Amino acid sequence: MSQSTLSESDILAEVIAADVGDLSPDVAQSLLRWKFTDRAVARMTELADRNNKGTITPPEREDLEKYLRVDSLLNIVQAKARMSLKLAVL
Repeated sequence: MSQSTLSESDILAEVIAADVGDLSPDVAQSLLRWKFTDRAVARMTELADRNNKGTITPPEREDLEKYLRVDSLLNIVQAKARMSLKLAVL
């Protein structure tokens, strides 16, 4: 039996058609303002450092994986926003 390499991000990219720029400029600009808080960035950095050092605990690894999934999803949404703004200029 083979393992699936399909991620939530892959599915979302198909659902929202990240390569199709069909958002209004206002919506696209709003989505591009979405970002992690400074506190969240500090926590992600801490978790990544602990992971690289091999000192991360299983619950911390789960948290890191959650942050990484949200980051992937945010990247997909913002890619669609950038594509929409690019096409709005054309």
